[in-house]
Amino acid sequence: MTGETALPVEERILQLLQYLGIDHAHFAARTPGDWTGLATTYPSMFSSFTLVGPGVIAPHTVSRLASRLLVFTGDHEASAERVRRVVENLPDARLVTLRDYSLLGWTDVIADRPDEIGSAMLHFLAQHTPPGGAKTVPRAEEQGEIAGISYRMRGAGPPLVLLPLFLAPSQWEPLLPRLSQQYCTITLGGVELGAVANLESRGRAAGYVRMVQALMDATHLKPGQTVLDVGCGTGVVDRWLGRHTAGQNRIMCVDINQYLLQAATALARKEGLEGAIEFREGSAEALPFPENSFDVTMSMTVIEEADAEQMLAEMIRVTKPGGRVAVIARAMDMPFLTNLRLPAELKAKVDVPGLLGSVAERGCADASLYKRFHQARLTQVQMFPQLPAFDGSEPAMLQFMQNSILGKLTQEEARQWESARAEAEAAGTFFMTWPHHCAVGTKP
Repeated sequence: MTGETALPVEERILQLLQYLGIDHAHFAARTPGDWTGLATTYPSMFSSFTLVGPGVIAPHTVSRLASRLLVFTGDHEASAERVRRVVENLPDARLVTLRDYSLLGWTDVIADRPDEIGSAMLHFLAQHTPPGGAKTVPRAEEQGEIAGISYRMRGAGPPLVLLPLFLAPSQWEPLLPRLSQQYCTITLGGVELGAVANLESRGRAAGYVRMVQALMDATHLKPGQTVLDVGCGTGVVDRWLGRHTAGQNRIMCVDINQYLLQAATALARKEGLEGAIEFREGSAEALPFPENSFDVTMSMTVIEEADAEQMLAEMIRVTKPGGRVAVIARAMDMPFLTNLRLPAELKAKVDVPGLLGSVAERGCADASLYKRFHQARLTQVQMFPQLPAFDGSEPAMLQFMQNSILGKLTQEEARQWESARAEAEAAGTFFMTWPHHCAVGTKP
């Protein structure tokens, strides 16, 4: 029998909906890893499907839902044109473009554009809800957890399942009063969905752990020294560090997202590490600590999403003289490599720089990281680009990467990709890589 830990996300969601007595529902989501399996395996469950800022859409994942599909995108992000082309080629699918807006992974689009999104969603849902359709009334327990998926129900009416908008289920909150007047909204969350699932999967991958290990080795962390992790996310790296150092170092973590901090605290408690790691809300650009507070100040893949100059200055400020500053940045200037036997044209299309992720206007996601360390007058600067590999041992992260690639391919190219992947998996040789830049410097 398949254990719960091996259940794919779509089977977890299916178990939850079956428990709630739901066989059809409207769905709204963002992260492909949350919905791809459900949409491709159980398309008949979808009364309609709303995608908010998907970044990429692989046509085959939504082809059976095209007439029931609504997609929101911004007009300032690099992926907008690509998403528009996909939607325009899907029969009867609808696209709403948010003007003068960048719908990136860390933007809070519902809070920023509640009226525009709410009005478009309600109009669309009404077109796909049969008059007098089946109503769903909340059970006695209006929130709980089934198969590792948490849920919260609100309102009454046809069911509307809201998956996390990448960062958190709570990002739907500004729209819930309006949506729940006509629909039974069921907001899903937990460690198997959204950013939490991606961050946890990435942080457990052997290739990523080896990169973090190399970074920490370069800091020469000694027992008793204090560590600050800036932009800790779910704390997966900090839990690794707590185990790796056997609790000999005080680890302080900050993140600007309250939901991720809640998840981080719960996961640390679950692993018995709450005494060794402390989590606090704070911005990377204005760290809530006095000068000269930590022996090692580190950050993993956050400097791309902030004002890089301000963030680095803050990290240096809170580091003790003689302490080390350590940063990992996604490398948008280095090619991705996939270990697949692909036609030359397709290989050239996917093994290119900047394939995944986005960068804030003042963020850093290239080799300028090294120059920034020197300009900040850090000494003994160590510079080492890394190419961590991801394979099937962490399927959530691998699915995230693959979905991002498939959304940029034609249907024929996607078919060639899937065929090559099946061949490589059968041979045990399939992996994908994600390049990063790493730097460690000493504060004078």
